[in-house]
Amino acid sequence: MIKDIINSELKNSMLSSTKEKTSTLRLMLAAIKDREIIARENKENINDTIVMDVLSKMVKQRLESAEIYKKNDRLELAKKEEYEIEVIRQFLPKQLTEQEIRDIIVKIVQETGSTSIRDMGKIMGELKSEYAGQLDFALAGKLLKELLSSQ
Repeated sequence: MIKDIINSELKNSMLSSTKEKTSTLRLMLAAIKDREIIARENKENINDTIVMDVLSKMVKQRLESAEIYKKNDRLELAKKEEYEIEVIRQFLPKQLTEQEIRDIIVKIVQETGSTSIRDMGKIMGELKSEYAGQLDFALAGKLLKELLSSQ
């Protein structure tokens, strides 16, 4: 499980006295723990897909923060956010490129015989179940809208 790998990496980081990495790994484990508490309340089991979702959200938050810091000339804070993104992405699958996402969407649209925007939810659901943590769903939604609108 991804959480176990993160815990192991945290121990190694603490032994090698890498403060920044240790801090980021602790933040990751805290976010996962928060999600576990919610899952327990809802009587759900937490799995790697949920952990990847948590980590993906952390990356997205840091990307937004880094952008804001850069706009406000706070480059040292932007650099810190970018470092945290690097650490978090080590535990996520390789991110798909825009062209790869476009190809996947075209394939799913053809397989499902989707023809209108009304089918968007079905296609997005399939993308989430197949490619969780591997693609930017905001970009996928935009590309899917473009494709379905042009048909």
